[in-house]
Amino acid sequence: MSIVPNANPFQDSPFTALSTSALSCDPSFLSGQFKWEETADAHVLKGEVPGLRREDVKVEVEDGRVLQVSGAMTVETQEDSDSSHRVNRRSSNFKKSFTVPPNAQPDHMMASMEDGVLTITLPKTNHANAISNS
Repeated sequence: MSIVPNANPFQDSPFTALSTSALSCDPSFLSGQFKWEETADAHVLKGEVPGLRREDVKVEVEDGRVLQVSGAMTVETQEDSDSSHRVNRRSSNFKKSFTVPPNAQPDHMMASMEDGVLTITLPKTNHANAISNS
């Protein structure tokens, strides 16, 4: 699977996209594309969040089965001329919700960001049981 516009990244995925909202969202701010990968040990959700810093993104699990990803960014530009000083502020934010697969452990979720890509890893239940039984 790849991060491609107009593709359904959740086709054949245990993640179900519950909702997506882009409140005053600049298209260059967030591509809106997330992709899911399944490994033997975990479910991995990756999304492009260009221009955001780690502290601009919030990842949480609600009710044990709803993964919510949200972010916000404000860009400020200044224009000076001989007679005026203008400050322009543009805010963009987004929120996405996904149903967590039944064999995932949301309590052990890990999230990281690198080069504008958010990676959320949810270990699988059966993998955790195998480790604890070893």
